[in-house]
Amino acid sequence: MHTKLRLIGDDSPIQLVEPIAGGDINQAYYVQTAKKNYFIKTNQSVPSEFFKIEADGLERIRATNTIAVPQVYHYDIANGNEEIALIMEWVDGSKKASTGRILGENLAALHLADAGSSYGLDQTTFVGELTQENVWYDNWVDYYREKRLRPQMELAIKKGRMNGKRRERTESLLAHLDQYIPKVPRVSLLHGDLWGGNWLAGENGEPYLIDPSVVYGDHLFEIAFTELFGGFPADFYQSYQAAYPLEDYYQDVKPIYQLFYLLVHLNIFGEGYGGSVDRIITRY
Repeated sequence: MHTKLRLIGDDSPIQLVEPIAGGDINQAYYVQTAKKNYFIKTNQSVPSEFFKIEADGLERIRATNTIAVPQVYHYDIANGNEEIALIMEWVDGSKKASTGRILGENLAALHLADAGSSYGLDQTTFVGELTQENVWYDNWVDYYREKRLRPQMELAIKKGRMNGKRRERTESLLAHLDQYIPKVPRVSLLHGDLWGGNWLAGENGEPYLIDPSVVYGDHLFEIAFTELFGGFPADFYQSYQAAYPLEDYYQDVKPIYQLFYLLVHLNIFGEGYGGSVDRIITRY
């Protein structure tokens, strides 16, 4: 790690290195030098620009001046099968009574920030360990169908996790998707992978977003994922809605947006998520 830290001008002695648990893909460490504390992720089996894409996502969020993200000091681009690293600010703090409320306010501000008029992204991203191809679309329905739901359906077919009835119902939903989700919603910059483990509290309880998989799309897509596995307090939703109301969301839109993440989990973790997928596609 000395070599990596010298790249950012820190050649002081390393005083402590502690592994950080919780990640499924990378190795993560808390590193303390005589100068500074860092969060460092490493990997040896990911695409060459894996950490560059994460750093770019963090910078896109930072540039909106709406919600905190860790500062990125350095990322490697792989040459062959070498180990690469991402060096970031160490965010240290604890949640306070106001943290959930501020998280909701700031996330709404992110979603309300000017984000152009196109849906999608101009580069490949990753959701978990899965590659996610992106291009720009002029409407959200086509992007969500062709770049989110269909690739996950096709991957599930390859993995043998999309049986006849499940496949038939999924294809039917894709064909009629424009009946349920908006074609041209307001374009928002989305974190893109916002479950309860991808936000934390910094100094004075200020909320930070981490590990983005950014995309430009419907803000309700983001909110749907926050509700799928928990990890967000009630005052988060109250303050978010006060700034950006969730109209016409819960009945039809929410399950369709959660379907993408459930298909991802079906493909990564297996049939344990099949029942949840089936419940959603059956109702449509």
